[in-house]
Amino acid sequence: MPHTPPDSVRGRPLDADAVRTWCALALEGLGRAREEIDAINVYPVADGDTGTNLYLTVESATRAVDAVFEGHATTGPGSRPGLAEAVRAMAHGALIGARGNSGTILAQLLRGMAEVLTGDGDADHEAPDNAALLRRALRRAVESAYEGVARPVEGTVLTVASAAADAASTAATGDAAGVSRAAFDAAGTALAATPGQLEVLGRAGVVDAGGRGLVEVLGALAAALAGTEAAPHPPAGDSRHATRAWTAEACPADLGATTVTTGGEPDFEVIYLLEADDAAVARLRARLDALGESLVVVGGDGLWNVHVHVDDAGAAVEAGVEAGRPHRIRITHLATGTGLTRVREPAQRAVLALVPGEGLAALCAEAGATVVAVRPQEPPASGELVQAIRHAGVREVVLLPNDAELRHTAAAAAEQARAEGVRVALIPTRSPVQGIAALAVHEPGRRFDEDVVAMTSAAGATRHAELVVAERQSWTMAGVCQAGDVLGLIDGDVAVIGTDLAATAAVVLDRMLAAGGEMVTLVLGAGVPDEVADGLRRHVRRGHLAVDTVVYRGGQQAAPLLIGVE
Repeated sequence: MPHTPPDSVRGRPLDADAVRTWCALALEGLGRAREEIDAINVYPVADGDTGTNLYLTVESATRAVDAVFEGHATTGPGSRPGLAEAVRAMAHGALIGARGNSGTILAQLLRGMAEVLTGDGDADHEAPDNAALLRRALRRAVESAYEGVARPVEGTVLTVASAAADAASTAATGDAAGVSRAAFDAAGTALAATPGQLEVLGRAGVVDAGGRGLVEVLGALAAALAGTEAAPHPPAGDSRHATRAWTAEACPADLGATTVTTGGEPDFEVIYLLEADDAAVARLRARLDALGESLVVVGGDGLWNVHVHVDDAGAAVEAGVEAGRPHRIRITHLATGTGLTRVREPAQRAVLALVPGEGLAALCAEAGATVVAVRPQEPPASGELVQAIRHAGVREVVLLPNDAELRHTAAAAAEQARAEGVRVALIPTRSPVQGIAALAVHEPGRRFDEDVVAMTSAAGATRHAELVVAERQSWTMAGVCQAGDVLGLIDGDVAVIGTDLAATAAVVLDRMLAAGGEMVTLVLGAGVPDEVADGLRRHVRRGHLAVDTVVYRGGQQAAPLLIGVE
């Protein structure tokens, strides 16, 4: 059961310390309830991971808040963050770490609260009696969550959140602790009613798993503001009967496998962070809504978390590439663990890779790809790619463009080949190093969809950079460059300007590895000496002991050096 404050609820103010305590108690509570929530997860897909996803989402939020406190501790004794800084960190941490449908919605709920809690003056934020602030924050949280869900369904976490906000708005109390307690009690009552609102829950005899997790989070907020970590007990009053629906006896662990089938539901859950502007995200929503279901797009200010269930995982990722820069791509096969098996006859398969340079061509061919050479200043036409697909003589093709500028050409070829009866999956690789990563996990013996998912995930987990020489003076995102300068482009944008290839590459590597990494891939262009790679290998080893480095001689003309970080 969730943390529940005592009936005497007047407690601590809603400040940064309360936010930190809230995160810690929510993480502790979800940790205890994780398996129970997983067991009752039957909607929107019975994949048994809602509790785990919520836990991982709150864990990311907690780490972000702790980091803010630790950062202040280094500036001197007594330095502490304010409420605005703490809730901003909590919301951002939840956004970048959100998992699954419910985790993504929870991240948006927290973001909605943060919009209010960071929008007023500091004096109002830190006031001992800030019940009105919390009321408005809970209301904005619900509005924001409904905005993020493409097709809201009642009887879910959205319903529970709405009931909590309604109760907070009418609570007859003058402090934040009382408001949070009212929200918690109402959420418990709403949760108990969810089986009567959503048919799949009623058939299974369980409450909504996402709503159950939200009650845990709201209970943690109420306990944090009451200034207590009292032993959990059922909500009081009308919501007490809800505890029966929460017990393990009512929620057998194998429920998801035995009572619910996926029928015609999509095969894959696709989640990624996306850097894009509002207009591009509006177009993305429309495209993904047509591709699949359970669409949730949350965030703002240029950073979004995208969640959707689809049959064509590659198309969902490709839509993100068209909208902006997707990263932290996670693709999950939704049938895993449901007891369902799908049998299809074996099929021949080819991987068609577009590559510049003889060394890269040989490397990709050795990995099992059919290579289409990309000659300097002569990009292949879509008809040439269609011919290559035909000549492969197979029914299934994975297409790796390995260049952002060739993606549209590859997409046109894929559409034409599909019209001719060939099953084609386009993985939107934007650099040869992403193509190398995809080929490294390619297994022809797997089902086509599973192979595409694995390859897409590997490519999406690989950040890419290239070092090029400026041909003329121009403005860049990193400043003004002169003809002959070495430009370091990270994920397609100029990030570093230097005069020496090796030194500029070292700066690029440091920036890329600052976000973490396990393996660096270096692809040397035509005429680049081995000493450059040797020096960069030593540089990586000195600064990042746990990172491996592999070097290939690609022979490409346009870019003296390609870099991948997985």
